[in-house]
Amino acid sequence: MADQQKSDLVFAGSIPEIYERSFVPLIFQPYADDLARRLFDLQPSTVLEIAAGTGVVTRAMADLLPAATEITATDLNQPMLDFAASVGTSRPVTWRQADAMSLPFDDESFDAIACQFGAMFFPDRPTAYAEMRRVLRPGGVLLFNVWGAIEDNDFADVATNALAALFPDDPPRFMARTPHGYHDRDRIRADLAVAGFESASTIESVDARSRAATCMDAAIAYCQGTPLRNEIESRRPGALAEATDVVAAAIGDLFGRTDVDGAIRALVVTALKN
Repeated sequence: MADQQKSDLVFAGSIPEIYERSFVPLIFQPYADDLARRLFDLQPSTVLEIAAGTGVVTRAMADLLPAATEITATDLNQPMLDFAASVGTSRPVTWRQADAMSLPFDDESFDAIACQFGAMFFPDRPTAYAEMRRVLRPGGVLLFNVWGAIEDNDFADVATNALAALFPDDPPRFMARTPHGYHDRDRIRADLAVAGFESASTIESVDARSRAATCMDAAIAYCQGTPLRNEIESRRPGALAEATDVVAAAIGDLFGRTDVDGAIRALVVTALKN
């Protein structure tokens, strides 16, 4: 894996706590609730969650799915998984470290797989999808979401442009490259087809609103609660506070200083195992 790809996967230090406190309510909660509702409609008896992060989808599933539904939540990044387990859920779930590229589960173990904003980070998506298909039972469903183009996600776009102005010789491009770098529907369908999923996979755009109490809250989420932090600090040690201030000012100029409200767009994918 290239060094840049490795950096994109590092959610360590204070990132998990900031991610949960700032990013989850800012952009993740509405889509977690959406995935949980879709899973509820499917009524699976066993669910595997991949890339659980700090557990926002895990908590939504635990609250909404029947008590008899077994939930196994996994993540590649142990610090994120540890934080998720420390926050906890309304009922017991199984927490397990796992790599989507090589899942530690038997064939045909689950009725459904959920993955919130994790597919963009997979170094080989067809391989990861093939692993998911392997552990799904016949007729099982893979349900996941990915972010739309960065231009359709206001705060991410503003943050990226503001940081490009601050570091013109080497702009931090994490947001555009990774979270918002996998939104081509034909590419997604092609990757799923290579993995053996049915060609009739559905991909639906889902729009929501991203809200924060202040422009600084939004800036902290992006600059300090994601691997974008690693890129900022690698450009110039000690620049994190300055970069956060620059992003906050850019968001404030466009959306106001308080009660900021921007557009977000994701794609929700439903793939069936035939």
